[in-house]
Amino acid sequence: MRGTRTTNPRFTPSEGSVTALRPTDAVTPRAAQDLPLPRRRGTASGLPETLGDLHRELLPLDADGRPLHHEKVQALHAGLMGSIHSWELVTAVDGPGTRMTLFLSGCPLQCQYCHNPDTMQLKNGTLQSAEEVLKRIRRYRKVFSASGGGLTISGGEPLFQHKFVRRILRGTKEMGVHTALDTSGFLGRVADDELLADVDLVLLDVKSGNEATYHETTGRSLAPTIAFGDRLAALNKPIWVRFVLVPGLTDAPENIRGVADIVQNWGSVERVEVLPFHNMGEDKWASLGLDYSLKGVQPPSSEQTEAAREVFRARGLTVY
Repeated sequence: MRGTRTTNPRFTPSEGSVTALRPTDAVTPRAAQDLPLPRRRGTASGLPETLGDLHRELLPLDADGRPLHHEKVQALHAGLMGSIHSWELVTAVDGPGTRMTLFLSGCPLQCQYCHNPDTMQLKNGTLQSAEEVLKRIRRYRKVFSASGGGLTISGGEPLFQHKFVRRILRGTKEMGVHTALDTSGFLGRVADDELLADVDLVLLDVKSGNEATYHETTGRSLAPTIAFGDRLAALNKPIWVRFVLVPGLTDAPENIRGVADIVQNWGSVERVEVLPFHNMGEDKWASLGLDYSLKGVQPPSSEQTEAAREVFRARGLTVY
C-alpha cells in the first residue's frame, strides 16, 4: 500500500486513458454518497468533512482546459470510470503469486510516512474506464493462473472509489482471477457484503494500536479500522495485516502491543507483516511542495524490527 513502498512511475495509465484530471470550481457534480469523516486538527490541508465533499474537490477538465463532458463526470461518480494513479506487476508482494497491483488515486488519510503522497488526491489520477482496466487484467490471466497470483487494488485508498472498485472486482472474479483489496479500513463501511464477496484476500493496514497515535499518524480515527476488521473476521475473510514500524511514531512498546491485541481478536488473520519504515518517498513530498514531517528519521534497526515481530508471534500469529 501507499505506506510500504513507492510506486513505479513507468506504469502510469496510458492505454485506454481518457484524460488527466485537474480541478476547477466551475461545476459541482452530485456526490454518490455523503459519509461523515472526523476533522483533522492542526493542519492547513483543509480536509473535507464527507466522502461527497472529497469527491466534489474534483471536476475534470479536458485537454483544452474546458469542463469535462457531463456524461464523463457522471461516469466517474457512478464507478464506470476511475481515477487511476498507476499499476505494476509484482511477485511476492501485495498478495500471493504474480500480481497486477492497481493504484487508485484519492485517500482520506494523510499518513506521515506515506511513500506515495501523489496518490492522496483524486484529481492527480488519470481517468480510465472500468472496461479498459478489465481488458488489461484479462491479458494476464495465464500469468496469474501459472503463479497463483491475481489482482490487488491499492491506492491511495481504494474504497474512496468504492463503486469503481466494485465493478473491477466483479469483472475480475468473472474471469476466475484471485482478488485482493489493500486498504486502511477507514472507509470499510462503504464495502458492503456484496463487494466483499468478490474479495479473496484483504491486506489491512493497522497503523497504530491506540487512538492517540493513530490520529497523530494519519489525522483520523482508529475505530473504523477496528470495526472493519471485526466485520472481516465475522465473514471469515482472509486477512493479511500490515503494520509499519516508524521510529519515534509507531514504535512505542505499548503501541505495538496495542496493535497485537487488536489483531489477535480477528480469527481470519493469516499473517502479520511488520514493515520497517524507510524514507524513499521523501523526494515525492518535496516535489509536491509538502512538508515531510519525518525528515531525518532513520529506519528501525533489524533488531528493533525483529523485537516488534516477536510481540505478534507471542500471541500465536504468523509473522513476516
